[in-house]
Amino acid sequence: MKISTWNINGIKARLDNLLAWLEAEAPDIVCLQEIKSQDEAFPRAPIEALGYHVETHGQKGFNGVALISKTAPDETNRGLPGAEDDIQARYIEGVFSIAGGVLRVASIYLPNGNPVDSDKYPYKLAWMERLKGHISQRLKLEEPLILAGDYNVIPRPGDCHDPAVWANDALFLPATREAFNALLALGLYDAVTSTNDAGGQYSFWDYQAGAWQKNNGIRIDHMLLSCEAADRLRSTVIDKKVRGWEKPSDHVPVTAVFDCDWP
Repeated sequence: MKISTWNINGIKARLDNLLAWLEAEAPDIVCLQEIKSQDEAFPRAPIEALGYHVETHGQKGFNGVALISKTAPDETNRGLPGAEDDIQARYIEGVFSIAGGVLRVASIYLPNGNPVDSDKYPYKLAWMERLKGHISQRLKLEEPLILAGDYNVIPRPGDCHDPAVWANDALFLPATREAFNALLALGLYDAVTSTNDAGGQYSFWDYQAGAWQKNNGIRIDHMLLSCEAADRLRSTVIDKKVRGWEKPSDHVPVTAVFDCDWP
């Protein structure tokens, strides 16, 4: 089974790229972030025409997450628990039947947190704490769990082209990395580093200052796995070529292959 995560940076602007990529790569489940679309306006028809099911949790103009899958989930949960007044669309979770049990997959768009001297950074850290609490409950189910998305976290110095450039950024501050490590400490595995621990594996290149051409990238798109999912992990790939397409997102897909089959 092939599972991918991709911050699409606007589904309407990147629809042609998404369709071409789906046809070429044929993933089983895709976690999208920053769809920037309300649910009723999401262009599901051409995606469904390729044989996919679509579940969205969107809002107008920004944020928004989606699950695209070859079979419909048995259960879909929208929104991260823990703050009923938080209306930002950043979390969607689906439960899928697989051979021998179930697979739980979440698409996550974690807050950016910049500027750090505003209320956006405390919101980011609070959101990560809520995520930790939610994951800790999900892990008690002892089922394959995949938490995929744009975490807006650079976990290690080797995950950016120049750590000094990012030293004071919300994506790389010590408190941010500590919060990310606290997620891992629950018993989660980073899919990419579990298969290839090398630095310089980037998933995002800014549109500014020729970042793509200079390979001035960062790795902020992650797939965190429960031990039950990590046991099935076979390989990962960061699909860099997509960044060179016409009208690209500033992120590229990250894909993992697992030993799982639909029933």
